[in-house]
Amino acid sequence: MNQANIPELERIASQVRRDIVRMVHAVNSGHPGGSLGCTDFFVALYFHIMDRKEGFDMDGLNEDIFFLSNGHISPVWYSILARAGYFEVSELSTFRKLDSRLQGHPATEEGLPGIRIASGSLGQGLSVACGAAQAKKLNGENNLVFALMGDGELEEGQVWEAAMYAAHHKIDNLIATVDYNGQQIDGPTDEVMSLGDLKAKWEAFGWHVIESNGNDMDSIVKSLEHAKSLTGKAKPILNLMSTEMGYGVDFMVGTHKWHGVAPNDEQLADALAQLPETLGDY
Repeated sequence: MNQANIPELERIASQVRRDIVRMVHAVNSGHPGGSLGCTDFFVALYFHIMDRKEGFDMDGLNEDIFFLSNGHISPVWYSILARAGYFEVSELSTFRKLDSRLQGHPATEEGLPGIRIASGSLGQGLSVACGAAQAKKLNGENNLVFALMGDGELEEGQVWEAAMYAAHHKIDNLIATVDYNGQQIDGPTDEVMSLGDLKAKWEAFGWHVIESNGNDMDSIVKSLEHAKSLTGKAKPILNLMSTEMGYGVDFMVGTHKWHGVAPNDEQLADALAQLPETLGDY
C-alpha cells in the first residue's frame, strides 16, 4: 500500500462535502447529516484503502468491495463514486429526480456503477457482506469486503445475527464499520435506545474491535490500515468509528436535526463558504 497523501485526501473530502449539500439543497430532500459525518471514511476507503480494479461489474471478483447498509446516506456515496470515476460527475445533478439512477436510497435496477445491492432498509448490510466475504474465500480470493452501518441501525436484531454468524464462521476477510455519531432520526441514541458499551458487545460476539476518529483523515486512514493488518486471523474486524453528524458545516454539527433536512438557499451559501471548492463543482 502506498503512503497516504493526507492533504490530497482532505482536498477530495472538501469537494465531496460541497457535493452533498448542493445535491440535497437542489431537490430539498435527502440526508446531509450522516453523509457529512462519514465523508472522510469514504474518501479514505475509495482513494487509499480498497484494492479496486478498472471498470465495474456486479461480481466484484479479484477486488475489494464495499456495501453501504445505512443507505440513506447515499449523497456521500454517490459523490465518492462519481469522483472516483465510476460515472460522470455531472450525473450528480440528477440526485433524487424522476428517472434518475441516483435515487434517495441506493438501488440496482438502473445499473448505477458501484452499487451491488439496494440498501436503506436498515439491518441487512452486514448479512450481505458476510455472504460476499465467504464467497471470496470459496473463490480462493485474497480480497476484502467492507461494510458500513449506522449506530442507530444496531437496534435491528438482524445485525446481531450476522455478527454471531461472522464470528462463528471465522469470516476474517470482513471489515465492518459502525458510524458511531450518537444520533438517529428521532434524537440521540442514548434517549431512543441506549447502545451501551459497543466495544464490549462486539468483542463479546467474537469480533476484533478497533476504535477510530472518523473526522480526522490521518486517524481514519491509519485505523483502516490497521484493520487490514488484522485480516486473516480467524476473526471478523469491527471498526468503531466516532464521528459527528454534519461534520464540516458548523450549524449542522452534532445534532439529529440535520439527519434528513435540506438546507435552504441562505444555509447552502453559508455551508459552501466553509467548504473550499477543490475539484470543481458539477
